[in-house]
Amino acid sequence: MILQNLRPIHLASVVAIALVTSSCGGNQASNPGGQAGTGSNGGTGNASSLSGNVTIDGSSTVFPISEIMAEEFRKTNSGVDVAVGESGTGGGFKKFCAGEISLTGASRPIKPEEIEACKKGNVEYIEIPIAYDALTVVANPQNEAAKCMKVADLKKVWEPAAQGKITNWNQINPAFPDLKLSLYGPGTDSGTFDYFTEEIVGKAKESRSDYTGSEDDNTLVQGVAGDRGGLGYFGYAYYEANKEQLKAVEIDNGKGCVAPSAETVLAGTYNPLSRPIFVYASKKDLARPEVKAFVDFAIASNNKKLITEAGYVPLPDELSAAVQKRYDSGQAGSMYEGAPKGSTLKDLLAKSK
Repeated sequence: MILQNLRPIHLASVVAIALVTSSCGGNQASNPGGQAGTGSNGGTGNASSLSGNVTIDGSSTVFPISEIMAEEFRKTNSGVDVAVGESGTGGGFKKFCAGEISLTGASRPIKPEEIEACKKGNVEYIEIPIAYDALTVVANPQNEAAKCMKVADLKKVWEPAAQGKITNWNQINPAFPDLKLSLYGPGTDSGTFDYFTEEIVGKAKESRSDYTGSEDDNTLVQGVAGDRGGLGYFGYAYYEANKEQLKAVEIDNGKGCVAPSAETVLAGTYNPLSRPIFVYASKKDLARPEVKAFVDFAIASNNKKLITEAGYVPLPDELSAAVQKRYDSGQAGSMYEGAPKGSTLKDLLAKSK
């Protein structure tokens, strides 16, 4: 089954549910369309008089969040046309910085060259961390030995020097089977590709190229699910929606094997593949009531339930409050511009005005 036709199953996480409950009280189920700071989107359940359009593109990782938010927003804002695409993080920024779309999803922070492109395009933006993702390494369930991999093993597989050389599972680890290794991963325009190669290989964009690549994560899901020797990686939501066909490989970063989950992300133990994911909003387009209403709705605290339904981990209350404050102030630019390598979202929000 593909993600577009199925909302991802809720994270099997007491922590995520607790976050939703603590933030939403008893209202989230009866009022999923509520929002902070404005009633223009019909937060009380009444249809709004808004019209116009909202255009969203970018990361396939963020796509499930954009899609579910758009679906819920339309219920009380039927006069607004919300169009959601998924051209990849890099592709989304190209459109966004050219002023072609209102919002773009990103599975990594905006890059310096993209910041420059936005400056040239006279596009001011607000950076909105929307959730956490547990970037997931997956194998075919028939490969019973592939339960856990060390970060060093993943580097051995994906670094450029492995191209044409590491072609069998037993070359990764003698305990793995004598089985042809088939690799599936995001295309080079993907923010997930950038993040994974930087954290695992050591430098963004540094990867072997003899793998099946796609900006469509469903293509990667189908590839690994249909290939006994398959190994791939993508956002947690795509694993969660297809976990009967896939096996999540635990990651050992020197402190034992850790599985991707809301608990391990929030505990800080799923390293180095836990990451924040983002929406970038054009300040010019936020002057349009329908765009502002949609963004207000998407980041409202009671929509943590929708983040969980989309397959991701809601930000803790402290961080979501800081994101809301930054957004409400209209603070433009990226917290990550010039930030030291390894800076956490919590650190950067604490420094943000």
